[in-house]
Amino acid sequence: MSSNTHQNGGGFFGHPKGLSTLFFTEMWERMSYYGMRALLVLFMTASLQEEGLAFTVAAATAIYGLYTGAVYFLGLPGGWIADRLLGGQRTIWYGGIIIMCGHIVLAIPTDSSFFIGLILVACGTGLLKPNISALVGHLYQPDDVRRDSGYALYYMGINIGSILGYAICGYFGENVGWHWGFGAAAVGMAIGLIQYRRTIGNLGDASLAPENPLAPEKAKLAWRIIGVIAVGVALITGLAMNGTIVINPTVMAQYVAVAFTLTFLAYFGFIYFGGKLSGSEKKKMWALFLVCVASTFFWSGFEQAGSSLNLFGRDYTDRLIGSFEMPASWLQSFNSIFIITLSPFFAALWINLGKRMITPSYGLKCAIGLIIMASGFLVMFFAAQYAADGLKVAPYWLVTTYFLHTVGELCLSPVALSAVSKLSPRRFAGQMMGVFVLTYSIGNIFSGLLAGHFDPSNVAEMPDLYLQISLFTIGVGIILALISLKSKYWESDANEGQQATESQVGTKTA
Repeated sequence: MSSNTHQNGGGFFGHPKGLSTLFFTEMWERMSYYGMRALLVLFMTASLQEEGLAFTVAAATAIYGLYTGAVYFLGLPGGWIADRLLGGQRTIWYGGIIIMCGHIVLAIPTDSSFFIGLILVACGTGLLKPNISALVGHLYQPDDVRRDSGYALYYMGINIGSILGYAICGYFGENVGWHWGFGAAAVGMAIGLIQYRRTIGNLGDASLAPENPLAPEKAKLAWRIIGVIAVGVALITGLAMNGTIVINPTVMAQYVAVAFTLTFLAYFGFIYFGGKLSGSEKKKMWALFLVCVASTFFWSGFEQAGSSLNLFGRDYTDRLIGSFEMPASWLQSFNSIFIITLSPFFAALWINLGKRMITPSYGLKCAIGLIIMASGFLVMFFAAQYAADGLKVAPYWLVTTYFLHTVGELCLSPVALSAVSKLSPRRFAGQMMGVFVLTYSIGNIFSGLLAGHFDPSNVAEMPDLYLQISLFTIGVGIILALISLKSKYWESDANEGQQATESQVGTKTA
């Protein structure tokens, strides 16, 4: 449902005034999220003398994967709560408050509340992130030609926020104290909440009420179930914190990865076999399955940025600029910088290819993105060889890797989202987007498990590790590219209008 009061306004670069509200709210929320996320593995693996948690790399990266995977997974119930219980505007507000509380808990200088803070941030992000993205679209009428450029502006806010997060939280966390960095994330979210509340009138009635509300009795039952789940999570967390139960994060990550994968396959299979699809729709579902496979492998490699590549930046990269040592977390900001720089070129690329009647299949585009991302680990193979010789490598090795990862992201991420919207059976479009989001969760958890093989104390093994990641992922990309030559015919009925949707590049989906 579009807003009836503000969709025709021109208060923010010719867009509805409500876009400015969402732009700055999301900018500050992403500042808090990426700033805190950049510090997670560094904090968990830092020694007790460095006021860290002294976790093993395997445990720290497994926790990191579980956390980032949960953020995406919780977006599914977060969207349901907005659609059926609260409405988008209130869900965003409450989600932001929970995120801020989580960062405040993380900022408390005690290790006992660490996991409580992570759970709060993950739950709050699950409420806020999917609904604020959806609310951008609600500001426009269905035929409003400004919609695509509005999303482009919105995604610019995401990337500006991530750069601020790396810069501010990274500096305070690594140079002042870990909990100061987490506290900076809390301040950023607080600024976003204040801005949101002060300008919420710009949103008018866009997603003010639930789109498909439950009947009162069913709503009460839903809140009871949510309450029981919350109490259950709190109880398990409390038992784990006092040592009553012992949770091995690596084993837990393995089980969760299997559970998410089986859920994805079961739901995908249920729609394919039980959805009464036509022959054409089934062919498109096969093409979409290739995209989902590419997405899973892509994010399992791409998300090494916050784990193994982050540790490489800390331990084996020469970060001295004169007498100033650049925080390791700052290196991650190059992804956002490259996104902002390269997005216009990729938008023009898809349009110009379309004008020349060159329309590669969705699967081929995603396979190319996967191969380009994997080539970044070839760069790290050579960098790790220098590190294995006892040298600290120059930052440009990681910068080059992040450049290749960004190019891969721009090839795959917007194309994959477009594929879901075009290839899904229309009556299952919303459910298929939810199923597709599971590939982000699965990829993030596998990323954490993969990073667990990174052993900073055994640098001699690193070159082979990066080479294996690269060759395996490139191999998957080549196989998908070959299969996609067939899938182009499966997609033949869905290609019309593809380039318009894919012009929304620059998406940072996390």
